[in-house]
Amino acid sequence: MTSFVILHYKNIKDTLECIKSIKNQTEEYSIIIVDNATLTKKEKEKLEKETKDLICNKENLGYAKGNNIGCAYAIKKYHPDFLVVLNNDIVLTQTDFISKIKNCYHKTKFDFLGPKILTDHGDSVNPFPAYKTLEEVQKAMKYHKKLIKIYQSKLLTILLNTYLKLKYMIKKPTHLENGKKSQEGIAVHGCCIIFSKKYYEKYSDIFYNDTFLYHEEEFLEYRRQKDNLISYYDESLEVFHKEGASLNLSYENQNRKKMLFRNQEIVRSLSLLENVMLEEKEV
Repeated sequence: MTSFVILHYKNIKDTLECIKSIKNQTEEYSIIIVDNATLTKKEKEKLEKETKDLICNKENLGYAKGNNIGCAYAIKKYHPDFLVVLNNDIVLTQTDFISKIKNCYHKTKFDFLGPKILTDHGDSVNPFPAYKTLEEVQKAMKYHKKLIKIYQSKLLTILLNTYLKLKYMIKKPTHLENGKKSQEGIAVHGCCIIFSKKYYEKYSDIFYNDTFLYHEEEFLEYRRQKDNLISYYDESLEVFHKEGASLNLSYENQNRKKMLFRNQEIVRSLSLLENVMLEEKEV
């Protein structure tokens, strides 16, 4: 049995498309939907027709807590061999997705696994370029704090956007690409992560519970390094990601506010990771 845990936030159209793609699988599965307090009555009825496992949180708990609730439910009810945690803007592109997961586990005995992530613009990738040291985390925090100051000002935001337009007219931005070969011992992107039973039996939670949004990957990578876990990127396993669809819907026509929120949450998550790393260093 494989359990799919989908974190829903506002975008019912994408959630239904995600569910539809899962239902093309040829092997046994369960679908658990976790709504972060956004469903209307009609939307709830639509999802109840698709799955008997719908969890409606009373408030928006964010990525980590929302997914942890869904995973705990799946583990207790189904005891799955694999937990596939995926954003609602993910579409499975392979009908043998579960079979490929099983084959990969047979070869690698992974704790967690990342697929190749297809997008329209190539920004969400595996292996994920996670910050791995305290120095990298602190440097990133300084950078995003500067961006917060810029996005707090309409004028500075206009100046930044003008500068970036001119910059990219001269030199086109480079995009990261998915790894061209499978590999072990890497960080994976949070939009779709497959966890084995071997992993979830070791921990009381799947994700570090105190983050709200962004950089959950770094906490997972930190756990991997500290506990010698097996992570794997399988280039033969594919999904399609509509990058940031729910956040874009939340801040439609409000790009400055969206970027301000994004950078504030990034700093918040990295501050938590910095504290964890400093505490570990002192022990």
